[in-house]
Amino acid sequence: MVKTEEIRAKDLSTDDFIQQKAKEIAELVGKGFAINALSGGVDSSAVTMLGHKALAKNLKTYFIDNGLMRQGEPESIVSIFKKMGVEVEIINAQDKFFKALKGITGPEEKREAITQAFYKDVFGKLVKQSNAKYLLQGTILTDVDETVAGIKRQHNVFEQLGIDPQEAFGYKIIEPLVQLRKDGVRKVASALGLPEEIYNRMPFPGPALAARIIGEVTPEKINTVRKATSIVEEELKAVKAFQYMAILHQDRVTGMRDNKRDFGLQIEIRCWDSLDARNAKSTRLPYETLEKLASRMTKEVPGVVSATYNIATKPPSTMEAI
Repeated sequence: MVKTEEIRAKDLSTDDFIQQKAKEIAELVGKGFAINALSGGVDSSAVTMLGHKALAKNLKTYFIDNGLMRQGEPESIVSIFKKMGVEVEIINAQDKFFKALKGITGPEEKREAITQAFYKDVFGKLVKQSNAKYLLQGTILTDVDETVAGIKRQHNVFEQLGIDPQEAFGYKIIEPLVQLRKDGVRKVASALGLPEEIYNRMPFPGPALAARIIGEVTPEKINTVRKATSIVEEELKAVKAFQYMAILHQDRVTGMRDNKRDFGLQIEIRCWDSLDARNAKSTRLPYETLEKLASRMTKEVPGVVSATYNIATKPPSTMEAI
């Protein structure tokens, strides 16, 4: 199993780190060609800019539209990077991901289905088409720790589990950020010239909104949690929290509308205070804020009759529901 040595944010020299990693990437790829996937999160954004610094036109960047993202995310992220001189191609793979997720309810099974669809199906074909031999990705140390410890299987962790990506998928994976945690990645992203809206962006899971649906993932459920997510992000944007989210529960709950029973949906809201995602506690939101969130959820998200707020800590909870 691969052992990763941590570089703490307080000990990080961003200029030295960027120069060293850019050199390592260039030497590994040589005269070849690499590709990477941009999701818009700080990890993938930092690795995208680092990769283009190292490889220039020998790196091709894709945004995989898996149908699981927040409202307008693909177009918004591509626009930001275009302004920075990085061309990003959007790949519509929604059908592939929903097909892979059909009928699956277990958290780890869902993560594995997304992993296989992403790396073997979607990226496997892109690698063959582009003749790339390397995939550059933004795995960080917390991803590795949680996967190796068996807390949850992060979709971007392989060699640390003894899985050879070359054998499994047909290409090698380069992980220049794997010694860092989120606070260190933010420092690197800022030093690479990324705008604050990117380097201070909230973490967003690799499985995207699929990580915020308990039970089977369907286009209808994604639409529900997408709307709920928009409300949470609108209402909490001024809150200085590490991360906030909406979770769609599986079980129906009893509610009432127009003096009749409405057997409806339940949304759980989570908001976290944390430094590096290893430990976290629930943000103490004003009660008026919670009331407004609940009111909007039940009025604006079709079918929702209940809204709850999570007050557990990490551990024993985790930030995402699955």
